[in-house]
Amino acid sequence: MDEDFLLQNATARRLYHEYAESLPVIDYHCHLPVQDIAEDHRFRDLQEIWLAGDHYKWRAMRTNGVDEKYCTGDAPPFEKFKKWAETVPYTLRNPLYHWTHLELKRYFGITGLLNPDTAKEIWDTANEKLQQPDYSCRNLLIKMKVEVVCTTDDPVDSLEYHEQLNKEFREVKVFPAFRPDKAMAVEDPETYNAYLGRLSEVSGTDIHGYIDLLDALKKRHDFFNAHGCRLSDHGIDTFYAEDYTEAEVDIIFRKIRGRKKISLAEQKKIKTALLEAFAVMDHEKGWVQQYHYGAMRNNNTRMFKKLGPDTGFDSIDDMPVARSMSRFLDRLDSQDKLAKTILYNLNPADNELVATMAGNFQDGTVPGKIQFGAAWWFLDQKEGMEKQLNTLSALGLLSRFTGMLTDSRSFMSYPRHEYFRRILCNLIGEDVEKGLLPADFSILGPMVQNICYNNAKEYFNF
Repeated sequence: MDEDFLLQNATARRLYHEYAESLPVIDYHCHLPVQDIAEDHRFRDLQEIWLAGDHYKWRAMRTNGVDEKYCTGDAPPFEKFKKWAETVPYTLRNPLYHWTHLELKRYFGITGLLNPDTAKEIWDTANEKLQQPDYSCRNLLIKMKVEVVCTTDDPVDSLEYHEQLNKEFREVKVFPAFRPDKAMAVEDPETYNAYLGRLSEVSGTDIHGYIDLLDALKKRHDFFNAHGCRLSDHGIDTFYAEDYTEAEVDIIFRKIRGRKKISLAEQKKIKTALLEAFAVMDHEKGWVQQYHYGAMRNNNTRMFKKLGPDTGFDSIDDMPVARSMSRFLDRLDSQDKLAKTILYNLNPADNELVATMAGNFQDGTVPGKIQFGAAWWFLDQKEGMEKQLNTLSALGLLSRFTGMLTDSRSFMSYPRHEYFRRILCNLIGEDVEKGLLPADFSILGPMVQNICYNNAKEYFNF
């Protein structure tokens, strides 16, 4: 993993080292715990910062025959790390192999390969550095040249840690992002009503009918806006675009408030209404709206009951989406209420679908107003990134792409931006070497810089 890692031709090497390498990072979607940044948390060891909460690694370890106690269980930290070290040699050709060694090198200066023989030495070296003040959460962001972080926050969140950071931490801008998934989770009336109780309390709104719900959510949207939020994010299985009336939705909502289960058709109607309401709020405030769709979550019932969500038991879904996505975007566009939008698909079969759908709703008001988002989750690897970049190039404008994000809960994930930049430069370099693009660095250099940094800065107005 030398300085020319992934850069397989002279053009790629020049593009990366002269134009991309030194740029700051704008991480406009991640799941970093904002409390850790506010409290400038110091990690006790490599297991806490690197393995805890990382479902990518847990999936690999389980596949390698590692017992659950070494993943999410109560095994001692070093024992968990040893099991990861035993697994790493088996991750060859999995992106985890690249990420693992890139992270060890960038954060700790460790250049050797992680395996059972080197585990103790790497553990000791990394842990010694983690005790130093410049390895606190805030300093890790500075170390990785992070300029902007957008966390993921529920409408009921107090944003107290964002307030603290706005006063204390000027080196990195940390903004909230509005993630109202729980406000749409109407499938389980008991859980949903408990959530509505919290929403009612923080918004100061008695929630009886659907209009009350919208009022409460609008207040929280205003609250987020006052705290610097300029983005929403939605994790949906598919898009919703049913026909509905406000009266119908109110009846459905009151059924839920009465703790009655509603039908699938009723679920789709109220989800459609809420998704559109959030989109209109975003447009009114000039926010960017992001939609991550296509995950089939919590497939393993036994492990879900034992561990809960986000523990490594999700996969790619294949639900129909094209017509509902089109209807959803068209309804907003017809009312002139379609905000800047980023669409992230999890199923690679949808690449061309999303790229062409984005083109339907570009209106000339903003460059790249509707974005085909970065390769996400299971697609966040070399081949997945290349497919996304190639599809966007063929069916849209790669030069207007807002680039990479971490989508991670880990403070050690920032080399993913470097990984993306190297892949991007290599892809463009290959075309130049083949005579498919001009070897004109006055064009290519700014293009790379725009994709890696400038486009996001301008698009989000950071």
